Amino acid sequence: MTTWTITPERPGSPVAADLWRAYYTEVSDRWYLRHEDRRTDPAELEREIAARSGSELAPPTGRLLIARYGGAPAGSAGVRLLDPATAELTRVFVHEGLRGRGGAALLVAAAEDAARALGAGRIVLDTRTDLVEARALYARLGYAETAPHNDDRYAEHWFRKELVN
Repeated sequence: MTTWTITPERPGSPVAADLWRAYYTEVSDRWYLRHEDRRTDPAELEREIAARSGSELAPPTGRLLIARYGGAPAGSAGVRLLDPATAELTRVFVHEGLRGRGGAALLVAAAEDAARALGAGRIVLDTRTDLVEARALYARLGYAETAPHNDDRYAEHWFRKELVN
């Protein structure tokens, strides 16, 4: 039986970089196809990856979690403190071919545990309208849509969940 494992990872690791590249390619392509009828330019993708290393997901104020399915890297989730009581969930991703097998819910639960370990009592996130699978996942896991907590140009929906110990 193939199983999921979730472990912390250094944001700059090759595994993290490969998953970030897959994540960014998917969400960026969706954005550009929706708004500009084109896919992401490869040079633009590499510039964005270089500019967003994920360093904010490193201890002591953040965590990057990697999901493996049958031992192979399959997904990621990050959490970082916005203030001492509030963590932000970010970069939740599972490879398309492995979706529907419970990995995303496990990643989110592990991120919530990491947020609690960082001292947070609530967790927030943002997402886009076209990421309907993500919005459905967060609602199913008890996240409530709320007022914006940032001014990210790509954010269209904001969610919040109180973390119970």
